[in-house]
Amino acid sequence: MSILINADTKVLVQGITGRSGALQTQTLIEYGTRIVAGVTPGKGGMIVHDIPVFDFVSEAVSRYGADAAISFVPPALAKDAAFEIIDSAIPLLVLTMEGIPQKDVLAIISYASAHNTRIIGPGAAGLIAPGKCKLGAHPARMFKEGHVGVVSKSGALSYEMGKTLTEAGIGQSTVVALGGGPIWGTTQKEIVELFEKDPETEIILLLGEIGGATEIKAAEYIAEHVTKPVVSLIVGRSAPEGKSLGHAGAIIRGNKGTAASKMKALAKSGVYVAQNPREVIEIIRKLR
Repeated sequence: MSILINADTKVLVQGITGRSGALQTQTLIEYGTRIVAGVTPGKGGMIVHDIPVFDFVSEAVSRYGADAAISFVPPALAKDAAFEIIDSAIPLLVLTMEGIPQKDVLAIISYASAHNTRIIGPGAAGLIAPGKCKLGAHPARMFKEGHVGVVSKSGALSYEMGKTLTEAGIGQSTVVALGGGPIWGTTQKEIVELFEKDPETEIILLLGEIGGATEIKAAEYIAEHVTKPVVSLIVGRSAPEGKSLGHAGAIIRGNKGTAASKMKALAKSGVYVAQNPREVIEIIRKLR
């Protein structure tokens, strides 16, 4: 198994007729992702990469069904588009776009929570179950099927660590990049919880960074509930206070959100805390 997606996942693409949507759809199809329909209002009846396009999500779901959706809808229209997915009872939505107004993000997360739709994002690179399904921007060549579950906020960090693992002969069950924040639909703690329950995942790799407290909340959960070995790498250890690294979620304020505070909390929770990617590989090899 993998978490959230698998080889049988039926995927709907919102914004499939736009430049980004059409390009990403092609890469998903080439990977083997089972895309069943696309949606762009006013474009119903079109065909994009042999995928039928509908005006409304409800039409597409009625015709083909859907287990997951990925959205390339522009930020100003993202809330209404997300509500359409949620109203159609699709259980997973990946929001790829950055710049969605925070009030809209909060509204999406609240509405999704009330209707049992999981949100990955916004600004998410998405996720990949190597050899099975890709729902986002992860470069396929950097990943291979295996038993390490990877969770990261940063897409770039998940790509690089995936590449490092793969080159070391260590495969992954699922790799999830949650987005740059500062507000997330799904947190690292929730993904760790899913990996703990997944029989295919034997080791969990938590990739963290400066800013916020999501890694510390994950550490608290790990201490109480996780039996599988967890390895962690926190980047940005030399960042000065108030400095943003890459995205809005990676900002240190005072002594909160520092790499040192997160590494201390994770170590206290029994996590194997690595200092660099090479050490991640060394630890995982010893655990296998």
